[in-house]
Amino acid sequence: MSYYRELGLDREPFSTSPDPAFFFLSEEHKAALYRLQVAISLKRGLCVLLGDVGTGKTTLGRKLSQALAADEQVVLRMILNPYFATEKQFLSRMANLFHVKVSSRATALQIMEAIERFLFRCGVEEGKTVVLLIDEAQILPDFVFETLRILLNYETNEFKMLQLILSGQMELLPRISSKNNFWDRISLKCILNPLKESEIKKMLEFRLRQAGYTGSTPLFTDEAISQITIHTQGYPRKLAFFCHSCLESLVMYDRRVVTVDLVKKLIEAEVRQVEEVAAADPEPASPAQAVPAQEPVHERQTPDMTPVSSAVHPDDIDEQLAAAMAAIASVGGAEAPKKTRLERWMEFVGIPG
Repeated sequence: MSYYRELGLDREPFSTSPDPAFFFLSEEHKAALYRLQVAISLKRGLCVLLGDVGTGKTTLGRKLSQALAADEQVVLRMILNPYFATEKQFLSRMANLFHVKVSSRATALQIMEAIERFLFRCGVEEGKTVVLLIDEAQILPDFVFETLRILLNYETNEFKMLQLILSGQMELLPRISSKNNFWDRISLKCILNPLKESEIKKMLEFRLRQAGYTGSTPLFTDEAISQITIHTQGYPRKLAFFCHSCLESLVMYDRRVVTVDLVKKLIEAEVRQVEEVAAADPEPASPAQAVPAQEPVHERQTPDMTPVSSAVHPDDIDEQLAAAMAAIASVGGAEAPKKTRLERWMEFVGIPG
């Protein structure tokens, strides 16, 4: 018997698969979903969805696809692995997704022209909305951005014929901002942040109810949720992994509620595993290669496309920028101006406003 049935559940509540049925819409996710739907309905063209690893971008894309599926006037296709070796390979994939018939010997230009005819027929003559959503867009090759820019040029006097959504990690931001003729075409920019503690509590309750839990007693105490918030930093994917371990432990130790003591034991076990793996490493990194513990290394690119390795986490960047602005304000006697996280990121990577 599966562990979740021992807890009175019908399904696994904390799967990390992007199932829209288990996607908790925080205020931020709800706003992003609504704004994307509005932009698509108005045929605004290019939208960009940004967020750190595990903030729910892929699942939000699935939720959007599900929301638009009932509308017969919307034709939405998704590219989940956007690495392409050539322009022709990308265009062939796009043509295949939208069932555009082209010869196997067709050139990239011929495929582009076939897609243009499809967009005109579908978007203008039939009055439908054609949507292409590209996930993990931060790994797109440079030539694809130029191809997409050309496709975005297909428009009538009233609307864009292709609605394009790029969903990616924060590394995508400096890449697209360095391309002025691409950056200027963005009609909507959304950024997803980790969940707050109050939202985490609601998320756990939502997922458990979706999985069939009908008990009146919460499976997680408030103290346990506070500790989980600190440990996972509010990232939905980390929350799913860790809460899955919590429920497994309930069954293993014949408990009924996840307490703060149980959470601390699981955290200690995780830390122990990391330390054991590090101790068993036969070839420890040299001082020049060493990376501080629990400091994720992000590969990002500055606007001049020079690769930069950074061990700074986005949340740390927010804190550092806020502290720096406060220090400057204290010297000048003025209050530090409030900026959105997107503006602070742009400032950090050297992108002009």
